[in-house]
Amino acid sequence: MRSALFGLLLILTAPAIAEIYKYTDERGNTVFTNQPPEGVQADAVELPPANTVNIRTPEPPPPLPGEQPSGQAPYQTLIIAGIPDEEALRANNGSFVVSARLEPPLQRGHRLRFLLDGIPQAAASTDTSLQLNNVDRGEHRLQVEVLSGERVIQRSDPEHFTVQRVHTSSPALRPRPAP
Repeated sequence: MRSALFGLLLILTAPAIAEIYKYTDERGNTVFTNQPPEGVQADAVELPPANTVNIRTPEPPPPLPGEQPSGQAPYQTLIIAGIPDEEALRANNGSFVVSARLEPPLQRGHRLRFLLDGIPQAAASTDTSLQLNNVDRGEHRLQVEVLSGERVIQRSDPEHFTVQRVHTSSPALRPRPAP
């Protein structure tokens, strides 16, 4: 254990003891190297201290504006529906309909906004369904937000899903040659 710790410390301090040398080669080019050449006058280059950045773990995001301190949201249920749980969603043209389920029903003054991979897909409205068009194949994340004016008051958990689109140049889709 001690030898591993010593090796790690040696690796971490190696850049601190490395030196840079500067010399002019036979063609008149200035060369910088970490090893001085034999038989050539090389000058050590003094480097300024390296830039450092103090990295700190970011604070967790604050609660959504309008969230009640007791943790109770205005909607007991806010989920995405219309996406298969365990299998890929087959949508050859990338279009399909998703919906939001809310309990109690959408309150007056509230609107819904669907987010695909964090990007709003349409203007917020009172519609609980939305048709998504030309969604790329692969993995995606879908959420729905409840807005009061422009303020987000509740957000669903992200629903992860995979879109499967048949590639048009697939050998299975090519016509068979005539005999």
